[in-house]
Amino acid sequence: MNDTVSTEPTSKTPMRCTECDREMENYNEFVSPTNEKRIVCWECQMRDEKNFFAKRDFSRRSRRGVIPR
Repeated sequence: MNDTVSTEPTSKTPMRCTECDREMENYNEFVSPTNEKRIVCWECQMRDEKNFFAKRDFSRRSRRGVIPR
């Protein structure tokens, strides 16, 4: 009657990232509409999402000699 619940995360088998071709244990698995699996490691996912909220036309004008005041 007593069920034990394990708080330890289940370990995934190491897979190769499709972006950087490194073998990682921490990865996300994406499935496309054509049922193709794409493995992306957390580092590549963070790199892809890093500038997600930045505007596309964002630029630093101070690099062109204009100091905004």
